[in-house]
Amino acid sequence: MDAIATLTMNPALDISAATDRLIPGEKLRCTPPRYDPGGGGINVARAVRLLGGEAVAVFPVGGPTGVKLEQLLKEEEVAYRRLAIAGTTRESFAVDELRTGLQFRFVMPGPCLTPIEQERCLEEISSLEPKPAYIVGSGSLPPGVPPDFYACLAERAKRLGARLIVDTSGEALRQASHGGVYLLKPSLRELQELVGREINDERSQEIAARELIKEARCEIVVLSLGAAGALLAAADGFRRFDPIEATVKSTVGAGDSMVAGIVFSLANGCSIEESVCFGMAAGAAAAMRPGTQLCRREDAERLFLQTSWPPNLRQF
Repeated sequence: MDAIATLTMNPALDISAATDRLIPGEKLRCTPPRYDPGGGGINVARAVRLLGGEAVAVFPVGGPTGVKLEQLLKEEEVAYRRLAIAGTTRESFAVDELRTGLQFRFVMPGPCLTPIEQERCLEEISSLEPKPAYIVGSGSLPPGVPPDFYACLAERAKRLGARLIVDTSGEALRQASHGGVYLLKPSLRELQELVGREINDERSQEIAARELIKEARCEIVVLSLGAAGALLAAADGFRRFDPIEATVKSTVGAGDSMVAGIVFSLANGCSIEESVCFGMAAGAAAAMRPGTQLCRREDAERLFLQTSWPPNLRQF
């Protein structure tokens, strides 16, 4: 299996609990809280391990929440490299409303990182041994980190000969797609922001994804469409993936599990089509789990066997 590294610039200590009903102004009694290490790249590394692989998670960390996050990663036996910062690692909260089945998510901005702290994160990725064949840059950027950070990571990946997968949003996603990225995984809203127009049908999705590839902003686009499945766009054609039927308990970590399934499969020598298919199965497996829990290997493998594989690519 090829080496995988993830970079999480805005890690979080994820806390989840449940209450009967959310009522403004009331004191709400909750179930005992669950604590999980969180943040895009950290969740990807955790999910890769759950799927039977290995990934090194690189992240800045500080304060008592950072200590707790590290402790949880050690308990899960996830390999990691931490960079100490002056700020305190953020917390994020997810509350399930038992009466309705709805989930409410509260996300904090994170600590401000200095330019020196940012550079140390890039240097840590560059110094990993063995050198990663795949790097996943995932999650939001905290205060102080410029939106071109993932573009800088793309330059580091290029020097290492690694393929960079980016899963982020907003201006960070737009600037990351200036070239040097192997795979982008936008949502439909994010794809609209990248091309600067509304996308109203399947053909428009394909045209927009192809536009990113023709402009060399990335090599592959995996468009996540939620209940409508996913679209893979590569240099040689498109492939649509039907949604995978699963009982949804929580969407926390489903996107990260999808990325984990993709990079895990690629690192094991699978084709991009098969990797996306397995990624969707891993994402659906995570959605079956309550709170902030990620995918289970047995669920992902079972769901993958239910998919329509092998695919037929439609040529450009």
